[in-house]
Amino acid sequence: MGCPDRIGAGPGTWRRPYQGHDGGNTSTLTAAAQPTDGRSPRPAVSRRLRVAGSAGAARVRAFASWFNAVLGGQDYRRYVDHLQRRHPGCEIPSEREYWRRRHADADSNPQSRCC
Repeated sequence: MGCPDRIGAGPGTWRRPYQGHDGGNTSTLTAAAQPTDGRSPRPAVSRRLRVAGSAGAARVRAFASWFNAVLGGQDYRRYVDHLQRRHPGCEIPSEREYWRRRHADADSNPQSRCC
């Protein structure tokens, strides 16, 4: 099977001659294939929508994960992991206490930052 000469010219498509407005200029149109065994094309459409929906949901999850990382949502968990690995005898602060200390430290020791 060779390379298709344009998008949509591969398997699963069919071509039919098209008569132009004046009836003389013929060209080829490509359209999605219809099932030949009497099945409805709707399951294929709903499958495509499910695939597109799951791809969109994956993009939304990836964006939410990135946004959470930018805002520091994983910082407390990483801090707890660090304390458990490097300082096993230390008391682990609550998440609220962690953020309180972190913001107080940022306010008392300003470094170059945008805000």
